[in-house]
Amino acid sequence: MDEALLRTVQTMPKAELHIHIEGSLEPELIFALAGRNNVPLAYASVEDLRRAYAFDDLQSFLDIYYAGASVLLTEQDFYDMTRAYLQRAKADNVRHAEIFFDPQTHTARGVAFSVVIDGITRALREARTQHGMSGSLIMCFLRHLSEEDAFSTLEQALPHRDKFIGVGLDSSEYGHPPEKFARVFARCRELGLHLVAHAGEEGPPAYIQTALDVLQVERIDHGVRCLEDPALTRRLAREQVPLTVCPLSNIKLRVFNQLHEHNLLALLEADIAATVNSDDPAYFGGYINDNFAAVFEALPLRREHAYRLARNSFTASFLDPQAKQQYLNEVDAFFEH
Repeated sequence: MDEALLRTVQTMPKAELHIHIEGSLEPELIFALAGRNNVPLAYASVEDLRRAYAFDDLQSFLDIYYAGASVLLTEQDFYDMTRAYLQRAKADNVRHAEIFFDPQTHTARGVAFSVVIDGITRALREARTQHGMSGSLIMCFLRHLSEEDAFSTLEQALPHRDKFIGVGLDSSEYGHPPEKFARVFARCRELGLHLVAHAGEEGPPAYIQTALDVLQVERIDHGVRCLEDPALTRRLAREQVPLTVCPLSNIKLRVFNQLHEHNLLALLEADIAATVNSDDPAYFGGYINDNFAAVFEALPLRREHAYRLARNSFTASFLDPQAKQQYLNEVDAFFEH
């Protein structure tokens, strides 16, 4: 890739809209927290754990992901994890991040909801004060669990309603279609929460359709399989439904075999509001700039695509109109030079 283009994608202002905070937990921090909390690990060393990051599919990744999360027990643990991600994001010129967190992963282990959210929000407040970065939280329901469990989680979350802006749906896609959570999403809509859902990663395009029609989500996380359905593709373009695409994740989880086979350029050419994100960067081989560098190296993407992707990231965000426009002005000013 042209050095000037690489420098452009690395230094341009950007938002990250698809980042699972637990998926930013690097092996070094897992071992540090395990030691601090006296949590036994099934791996002898950081290198041993990193070697285990070889996945055949989404489920094999989730198995090790949940094992890694077992070291998170205290508010300080959640703060340390989030602070580490935000420092990496700042280095990648992320100006705004909308961060997923999975409370059920922790409350099922006896960790209080307040411990989880208070540690994360403390790091977000600090990033705003120290680095001028904005950030918001999106609480995800684990789709392999029941809707009743999701309702219970929502009840635990309501005393902290001021600390998160929306809800999402993640975990194993196969066998857990979006409509399984129709009632809890309807309740979240009544509460004025923003709605997003993972769909069309391993699951079929029909999952994207039902996420839009039944859950009434505003944004689709992943969504790369939409191109298999021409009518759905046209709809996403017409309605400008954003897709939060995660290229390195898609390769690691075998959604595509090679990065040069990725359909990011085809999505943009179909006039879909695609964005680039890192998903679970500790596990999938890179943070947001690593994703940009890799996909721009593998595909015939140009400076005008970088501009579109940067603008899309803020346009697709849940920022208020004034803040959104300020960031879009930053993007425009950056590309004028």
